[in-house]
Amino acid sequence: MLTEKLFLENECNQLKKKANRLDEEIRNLKTPPLVVGNIQDVSGDDVIVRSSNGTVFLVSVNKRIDPELLVAGARVSLNQDTLSIIDVLVDSWDPLVVASEVIEKPIVTYADIGGVDQQIKDLIQSVELPLLNPEAFKKMGIEPPKGVLLTGPPGTGKTMLAKAVANSTSATFLGMVGSELAQKYIGEGGRLVRELFDLARQRAPAIIFIDEIDAIGSKRLDSSTSGDREVQRTLMQLLAEMDGFNSLENVKIIAATNRPELLDRALLRPGRFDRVIDVGLPDLAGRTHILAILTKDVPLDSKIDLAGFARKTEGFTGAELKALIIESGMAAIEAGANKVELKHLSAGHSRIVKNRKDPLYGVPEALYG
Repeated sequence: MLTEKLFLENECNQLKKKANRLDEEIRNLKTPPLVVGNIQDVSGDDVIVRSSNGTVFLVSVNKRIDPELLVAGARVSLNQDTLSIIDVLVDSWDPLVVASEVIEKPIVTYADIGGVDQQIKDLIQSVELPLLNPEAFKKMGIEPPKGVLLTGPPGTGKTMLAKAVANSTSATFLGMVGSELAQKYIGEGGRLVRELFDLARQRAPAIIFIDEIDAIGSKRLDSSTSGDREVQRTLMQLLAEMDGFNSLENVKIIAATNRPELLDRALLRPGRFDRVIDVGLPDLAGRTHILAILTKDVPLDSKIDLAGFARKTEGFTGAELKALIIESGMAAIEAGANKVELKHLSAGHSRIVKNRKDPLYGVPEALYG
């Protein structure tokens, strides 16, 4: 009986400790959340901060925080009621910036992209060579290109080229879409750009890829709405980061757009985007190469002449050629065939041509011929 009593008392004590831990967790869950803000300036014992909603406050600071951490631009957690600084979020980047880092390399390689041999050569020369052999540029007494702009119609392989760069290099690759940098609150877009470049410098050598850069890089106009002005502030921060006081020695920028005529002239000048690479519609040899890449794992009828069939696809982009092969494969599956025959390719070709005549689908064709 005494042994059983001791066992039960011990079990009771364990349950009480568990209940206390659960009560503590419940109290923590019920406490108000902390507000995330940014330090704007330090004024004596107080600090000027900008809260998440864009409002600026002069607040007090937790005395346990190291004063050396209280620098302009640092992210901090604020008390929801008093907005006093509770803690400094050291190395805490915006989730959009952190998520931009490509951890797993894309499976796309240069060998998977057809019809852009010269563009691949220019891209390697402008981006990879300065990262792999910076000493050669110093000996030559020239500065390597800072940025490369990929232009061309939709579906010609601009984003695939960026993925191939990420696959072929050991540098840190940060990829974002231009629209992600256009934020709702004043100053947020500029902060994202600043954090993106700060993270790239910290992880150097690094490559920053901004897809659809025309979302924030369009020409600045005198008559604009408040939203347009915020986009322009983001653009000005981008211009300052690309060619400002902070060095970008081991950081390269790749941007892509299918509307280069919309971009601001300050963005296109040498010193920012030193090289503009046009990824245009593939020629006959390019289309034949693309078809050969797309059908390397597709069971084709031995009678099919890809070079001859490529003559029928004049004006097609790489994306349209891929869609053509997919449509042909589905036609073969529907017919119960074991391989893709010429009639299936012709059926896929007819469907793509029909889609191109659609008013909505035909916008790129009207723009680029």
